[in-house]
Amino acid sequence: MQSKTQKIVISALMASLVCVATMLIKIPSPLKGYINLGDCVVLVSGWMLPPTYGFFAAGLGSALADVFSGYVIYAPATFAIKGVMALIAFLLFRLLQKGMGKTVSRVIGGFSAEVFMILGYFVFEGFMYGFAPSAVNIPANAVQGVAGLIIGVVLIKMFEKGRIISQ
Repeated sequence: MQSKTQKIVISALMASLVCVATMLIKIPSPLKGYINLGDCVVLVSGWMLPPTYGFFAAGLGSALADVFSGYVIYAPATFAIKGVMALIAFLLFRLLQKGMGKTVSRVIGGFSAEVFMILGYFVFEGFMYGFAPSAVNIPANAVQGVAGLIIGVVLIKMFEKGRIISQ
């Protein structure tokens, strides 16, 4: 059992990792956004932290990456979308793990979180630029989501095998 201080420290570490992973590789997408690797750490935050801590680690780390990278207008939406992604990953993992096993429940939770991300940015950009232009980013966000899911599952398995986390 982790103390509150340990949870805060791990959450801050995860927020930092989300921010760095998001900023490390940025491939511009067609409609003023960018493809990045931050989703893998967003999902890992959801899978390994309690829901509130995972929400804030994922949301804050991702929003800070937007601010530091000059995408300030995206930061509030990113905070909400990435935080909810971590919640979805957490909730579906907890709900499904006993019946389906850890890996399958993580894939289902991660996939659902990534679908939410795609829809979230579609709606956000739809209000900013119009819904027809916003659809242009769906494939780029889908590629980011698939990469984030695959890398996230690999990372969490490595963490478990290395006994970095225990669940």
